[in-house]
Amino acid sequence: MASPSLSFTKPKCFFPSLPGWNLSQTPNLIISKKPISLKPRTSLKCSSVSSLTSISDEEIVVEEAEKLVMEEEKSLREIWQEIQGCNDWEGLLDPTNPVLRKEIIRYGEFAQACYDSFDFDPRSKYCGTCKYQGAHFFQKLYMTNLGYQVSRYVYATTNINLPNFFQKAKISSVWSPHANWMGYVAVATDEQEIKRLGRRDILVAWRGTVTYLEWIHDLKDILHPARFGDDPSIKIESGFFDLYTKKEHKCNYCSFSAREQILAEIKRLVERYKGEELSITITGHSLGAALALLSAYDIAEMKLNIGDSGHIQARIPITVFSFAGPRVGNLKFKERCDELGVKVLRVINVHDKVPTVPGVIANEKFQFQKYMEEVMSFPWSYAHVGLELALDHTHSPFLKPTFDLFCAHNLEVHLHLVDGYHGKERRFCLATKRDIALVNKSCDFLRVDYGVPPFWRQDENKGMVRTTDGRWILPERPRMEAHPPDTAHHVEQVLKVFKSSAEASLI
Repeated sequence: MASPSLSFTKPKCFFPSLPGWNLSQTPNLIISKKPISLKPRTSLKCSSVSSLTSISDEEIVVEEAEKLVMEEEKSLREIWQEIQGCNDWEGLLDPTNPVLRKEIIRYGEFAQACYDSFDFDPRSKYCGTCKYQGAHFFQKLYMTNLGYQVSRYVYATTNINLPNFFQKAKISSVWSPHANWMGYVAVATDEQEIKRLGRRDILVAWRGTVTYLEWIHDLKDILHPARFGDDPSIKIESGFFDLYTKKEHKCNYCSFSAREQILAEIKRLVERYKGEELSITITGHSLGAALALLSAYDIAEMKLNIGDSGHIQARIPITVFSFAGPRVGNLKFKERCDELGVKVLRVINVHDKVPTVPGVIANEKFQFQKYMEEVMSFPWSYAHVGLELALDHTHSPFLKPTFDLFCAHNLEVHLHLVDGYHGKERRFCLATKRDIALVNKSCDFLRVDYGVPPFWRQDENKGMVRTTDGRWILPERPRMEAHPPDTAHHVEQVLKVFKSSAEASLI
């Protein structure tokens, strides 16, 4: 089926010097007209999708589609602003633009890395921290080919009244009684990757929760004034606000709030790479998706993406790729994000309940929400921000029927669905050779035909090693760096610059 041509001659967006680009010159992705066979051909191998399906025209279609994707990736550097949402992804989702698909999956894998590197074992004294040093983070996760380096880790204090948000050790000797590792900031450093992207990308990845869906019961449905700007009517769910802004002076890791850590690092990186074309991309799943949106709004509100007047790039685009995220703030919060130019693409599974909360009564789907919020001062009004990409796991022939809500919420499942989605009313067909075994990494959702064990990802011997005398022990880990020594300086600079710009706007 041929896809309709898309033409952008004068993109209407705030990104400066964006060249006109005709997407109709890009070859269309071929979609299979036949269902994918579910019958294994011979002996089962989980190294690629092609080994799990019969040799047929479906396989040929997938291979041809992959070649087209490789060709189209060459154009990413020329259309990256559109891929980052400068036109709100108009015409790129239905049918799905293959370059955008690859970018959504790539950023989703950055978010998945937070889960894969997190120690959530309550019997470990390192429970609640990252398993790997920042310098070796991507190497340990086999992600060095992505061309990024971690510049700092982000921590949040557990000393808030949200017990199911965090993982804590059940033993007395722990790495920190007050902190949890919440994600990382990274930057594109490989010259080939920077060339492919068309800019140097600053990445923030937030960790979600690993306690199934228990954390949503901790949401108090209470809105708290953001107070990042000068409008008190902009409000955020109180649990997200506390997690983002609270700190614990007795703890080395939480002496600065997660907010201060993020703002300081973005300030440092923007200054370091001043004069280059930059982007700020923030990603997260579940609770991490909420923090991704909150931090994106904060960075824009604090004007950290606004360069000097003589700068090559006056405004650095801020994009959020959100997966299975809940609502974060009220309608005023949504409107302010739109005003600031924060671009948000929310990937959801229609069978997942998390994106429906909070704000069950008054939300963006209710036509009188603005009246209820502004005139009636209704205190439980929430609104999603950005554009929604709604997927349906029942469309994938690789997945079995289930009523397990955790399966519907799983991040790897979302990435699998993105890989097979080509637009509304179009047949599900995997566009890349992304291994379907990844679906069962931390859940039980693949059909039994494929023989992939559920919950298969774990450390070898659960991290235990054998000593020379034959004993099995859990080895000590190197001490994590709490905060770079210049964190306080950059936090001070952020607040100083924001105060100066706020005073100037009043003159």
